[in-house]
Amino acid sequence: QVQLVESGGGLVQPGGSLRLSCAASGRIGAIYAMGWYRQVPGKQRELVVLITTGGYTNYADSVKGRFTISRDNAKNTWYLQMNSLKPEDTAVYYCNAVAGTTVSGTHDYWGQGTQVTVSS
Repeated sequence: QVQLVESGGGLVQPGGSLRLSCAASGRIGAIYAMGWYRQVPGKQRELVVLITTGGYTNYADSVKGRFTISRDNAKNTWYLQMNSLKPEDTAVYYCNAVAGTTVSGTHDYWGQGTQVTVSS
């Protein structure tokens, strides 16, 4: 069974830092893109950043210069380093992967979500 397991969320003061991790396991196949999304109650889920296995990145304007995505393709693991956190970064963060095989095609996989709260 394919699983994306997240870790690293928590409570942090404004200006602080957190690092989120996402590890994929199971027969996920080849991963073509990895990313992070976030969602607050009453609002739609939004892209924070994605990265392809080739290294292309796409950051939301609101996090540019503060957040950095990295990955270890060999381990099917990726990270979100969050610095200079602001209260408006408070959300449930979800990791995501686009993955599959030539036999079954590609699929979207999601982590369980981890709460990030930025508050004094």
